[in-house]
Amino acid sequence: MIRDCVCCGTAGSMTRFEGEDFAIDHAGLSATIDNLSGWRCAACNEVEFDADSARRYAAAGDTLVLRNREHQARELRRIRRKLGLTQDAAARLTGGGHNAFSRYERAEVAPMPAVVNLFRILDRHPEVLGEILQIGSNRADRLV
Repeated sequence: MIRDCVCCGTAGSMTRFEGEDFAIDHAGLSATIDNLSGWRCAACNEVEFDADSARRYAAAGDTLVLRNREHQARELRRIRRKLGLTQDAAARLTGGGHNAFSRYERAEVAPMPAVVNLFRILDRHPEVLGEILQIGSNRADRLV
């Protein structure tokens, strides 16, 4: 069967592959998915997996995303407690809704990278929290 590449448009460039292992990485986590099959473009190296291989590759990626979200949840909870903030105070500090931190800490929702970065900075430099609270003095009185 001759197939054209939908990525680069090269006619007849897709060749069949069977039983290959693929590595997938996300946020410092990795996994290898064994025995995948599909088509590869000889011109641009684009890969199109068969339906079963695509499902297994996507499931492995989803697992890495969930593992990372659970790690972030534990990290945010630890830092928030270290800072002596309630979930509500942490949510207001970062501009989130009233239950944002509860959802972050249950790994139901992935926090914005800015939230994770702010809490990692505060983990290393907790004394900065006071400065942040002073900057937003109208809201700061209600945070802690």
